[in-house]
Amino acid sequence: MMSTRKYSKKAQEKIGEVMHEFKEGTLKSSSGDKVTERKQALAIGISEAEQAGLKVPKKTKK
Repeated sequence: MMSTRKYSKKAQEKIGEVMHEFKEGTLKSSSGDKVTERKQALAIGISEAEQAGLKVPKKTKK
């Protein structure tokens, strides 16, 4: 059985806010360019949640 990664409620909300910005077309990357890829938007959301000190699972090593 695979273990599921657990994000805190606050982290989920933060990632949700970023994804909402992405869907509206207002999300910008650090260089100021508009984000067009879903994976990049998700990475930005997770990164912002980590910087805010919210509970985010560690990256898996392959």
